[in-house]
Amino acid sequence: MLNKVTPLIQVYELKELGNSENLVILDVSNGKDAKSNYNKKHLDGAIFVDLNSQLTHIKMDVSIGGRHPLPSVEYFSKLLASLGITPEKHIVLYDGKNGSNAAARMWWMLKSIGHKKVQVLNGGLQEAERHNYPTNSKEEFSIPTKEYKIENWKLPLATIDEVEKASNNQDYLIIDVREATRYNGGFEPIDLISGHIPNAINIPFSTNLDENGLFLSPKLLKEKYSNVFENKNSNKIIVHCGSGVTACHTLLAMDYAGFEIPKLYVGSWSEWSRNNKSIATNQSI
Repeated sequence: MLNKVTPLIQVYELKELGNSENLVILDVSNGKDAKSNYNKKHLDGAIFVDLNSQLTHIKMDVSIGGRHPLPSVEYFSKLLASLGITPEKHIVLYDGKNGSNAAARMWWMLKSIGHKKVQVLNGGLQEAERHNYPTNSKEEFSIPTKEYKIENWKLPLATIDEVEKASNNQDYLIIDVREATRYNGGFEPIDLISGHIPNAINIPFSTNLDENGLFLSPKLLKEKYSNVFENKNSNKIIVHCGSGVTACHTLLAMDYAGFEIPKLYVGSWSEWSRNNKSIATNQSI
């Protein structure tokens, strides 16, 4: 086993874990073809988890909580039990997008309930295949276990009201991790309007990765974000994206770099842009 559980696990480290009875591998790929892609090919032993139906409490009114609100801790407790997850299990998550999407979201959720051994596979499915990690097309089923007791989300969260106050307070730092075209107001493929929260700066989550789709080293990530934080306390740093999913990629990167995990604004742009809040455009860092 690894002496220290970092947010990321490399393919060779996953291979070293072998068939450990405490290991649970979860395929958290998402998108309309995610399940069919899983059925065609996934890592040996990986169980499929769906972002929309299992990691989110989607509401009819997107203006309340955004497109991917967190489920209740009671629901998440039942989900973990159904997946055979207990506090002792070593959870490895991956997706088809270098951990940039739902894998990072579930990492945040597990980290936020205090789960100790949870990691995202660096490079995701593609990197595993590149290193000849075994795959198959057999659907895996979990063995349900006892209730996973959860009290609350322990990592810091920001509400839309707090974000609005922060947008008018220079003591706060709001980081928007969407691509620059959406932030600048030139293109919006998902939500109703483009632009960004006033005073938010743009650091696309993709800049956490190198040219091979792997996370930058902790040293490089430390340098990258140290230049941005300007000695701000983590409780005055708020990270968001479109719907509170890819923001978790950046929170993972910050944790990997050794920073305290800042606040996540789960509602993100999908909530903000539907509540008649101030919107800025054509600004960049």
